[in-house]
Amino acid sequence: MKKKKVLIHTDFALAKTGFGRNAKAILKYLFKTNKYDLVQYACALNWSNPELQKVPWKSYGALPDTKEELNNINRDPHLARQASYGEYNLNKIIEQEKPDVYIGIQDIWGVDYAIETPWFNKITSAIWTTLDSLPILDTALKCADKVKNYWIWSDFATKSMHELGHKHIKTVHGALEDQSFYRLENHQREDLRKKFNISKDAFVIGFVFRNQLRKSVPNLLEGYALWKNRNPEVENTYLLLHTHWEEGWNIPKLAKEFNIDLKEILTTYICKKCKEYFVHPFIGPNSDCPICQNKKSCSTTSVGYGISEKQLNEVYNLMDVYCHPFTSGGQEIPIQEAKLTELITLVTNYSCGEEMCQEEAQSIPLEWSEYREHGTEFRKASTLPTSIAKQLHKVWKMPIEKRREIGSKAREWALENYSIKTIGSFLSKFIDESDYADWKNISLSPEQKDPNCAIPEISDNAEWIKYMYHHILKMKEINENDDGHKYWMNEISKGTSRKDIENYFRNVASQENQKNKKITFESLLSENEKRILVTMPESAGDVFMISSLFESIKNVYPKHDLYIATKPEYFSILEGNPHVHKVLQYIPEMDNLLWLEGAGEHKGFFDIAFLPHLGTQRILNYLHNAKDQIQFDIKDF
Repeated sequence: MKKKKVLIHTDFALAKTGFGRNAKAILKYLFKTNKYDLVQYACALNWSNPELQKVPWKSYGALPDTKEELNNINRDPHLARQASYGEYNLNKIIEQEKPDVYIGIQDIWGVDYAIETPWFNKITSAIWTTLDSLPILDTALKCADKVKNYWIWSDFATKSMHELGHKHIKTVHGALEDQSFYRLENHQREDLRKKFNISKDAFVIGFVFRNQLRKSVPNLLEGYALWKNRNPEVENTYLLLHTHWEEGWNIPKLAKEFNIDLKEILTTYICKKCKEYFVHPFIGPNSDCPICQNKKSCSTTSVGYGISEKQLNEVYNLMDVYCHPFTSGGQEIPIQEAKLTELITLVTNYSCGEEMCQEEAQSIPLEWSEYREHGTEFRKASTLPTSIAKQLHKVWKMPIEKRREIGSKAREWALENYSIKTIGSFLSKFIDESDYADWKNISLSPEQKDPNCAIPEISDNAEWIKYMYHHILKMKEINENDDGHKYWMNEISKGTSRKDIENYFRNVASQENQKNKKITFESLLSENEKRILVTMPESAGDVFMISSLFESIKNVYPKHDLYIATKPEYFSILEGNPHVHKVLQYIPEMDNLLWLEGAGEHKGFFDIAFLPHLGTQRILNYLHNAKDQIQFDIKDF
């Protein structure tokens, strides 16, 4: 029996993100079973990015390879963001690979477009997403009734969904490569501290995080300072902040505000030359490597360039306690990793933290006060510095034996709920019980965009932009808070003409249709295989002037059908021209003469293609300082 083909749509498996690390864990697990034909569709990478070859399963990137397509997408922030998540090439990879099972793993706005495709409910599909705040996001609620297999990373959101009547939704945690994280032997921990000049009896408080605003760094620093000020007998302590110091919170400024000596704040550096890491007080964004002696080769760890799981495990083993204050989170994988290394964890008791603070999870809860996020009105948690100070002191006074007992129980809980064995077994069972897809009876044709849509007179700019999103690009969920909508409103305020903006929307729609259409370009042409093409994408004057050549062309090639390619807004100029067989919409592929006329096994679409726009609108090649002598006349053309 042939293997089931499984398409995993998420961050690339080698990305240093939560989604990336989950992808690596589950794909390794499924790959080792040798039961499935695995394909990864990787967010934020180009279709043929060389990095994709570093994994043993088939992988493609979500973004197009061509600079022209990328430039066109990147002009609109909404389209750029959705393309990075995978919307632009999703139907392309589905058509190419024809999977039996599709699993989209991303924030809900990064995969919700898949639900509306014509194939989603015709094959076994699942959405595996993170939801981190109340009230539940409207987009997530709208998707709930449309998705049979709807999984959420934390029980916090699942419970809320159940209360709202969506009983079919399940909690499926993100998977951990649990074999990579464990408590080292005491002598190994002591050797690590000696290696990084941290005294054996120092009390080290750790926090592993991406330096985002939702990670409550100010609260942690204030709580740490408050603890030290209230307990002057406490000495020889460190904060170990494993993060990137060049984004997010300004940690040196905050440390100064709370009178914390920067020498007490350790961080992790990695060398881009020798790939070794070291833990040291912060000494700037680019420092010399003490290992290979290269100058300015070291930076703090980041999503783009970080340390291995083995090295990260060592970082956890430098800590005595792990403290994770945050406003909200989908799962917060470092909390579970810390538990696997048998650390006591201090966790904000909100969002996914509620699950971490269950009695059997062995965390120490951090209290918080509610605030509302502007714009979304989400309930968020501001962790109380007084609670951080109180709980740090509790752990500091706790006997070593008690810490070890709690840490051991925490590891067992993490293994039971988050290990790759637990999550991988669930996924394998789900795939095994799914049906093979019947691709002979599944349509891949998405809803067509409408590049020729007639736009009514709309004086209000905001409504006009929404009309184009809704009616040209067929995007129904766009509103005035969307990044793309804000971008175009700003462009109008800077003087960009409505005509230019409208042309952009029409061009994007045309490209999307051309990319997604099941029909071939050849089906747009007549049965007469004697064809000639003349291209002139723009402008009105050039299209009008080029029409003076059509009679001459037909006189020279009377048996050929004459096609003209231009942009839709200039079609009317050519209406009724007796020499033109058909007007085609110009597409970027028409810049390639070999694609039009044929090369190798590709027979082409036209006997002859004239591309005068290349010399007049792409590359200036006809001036010659006005000194050239014409050797032919138009009548000889």
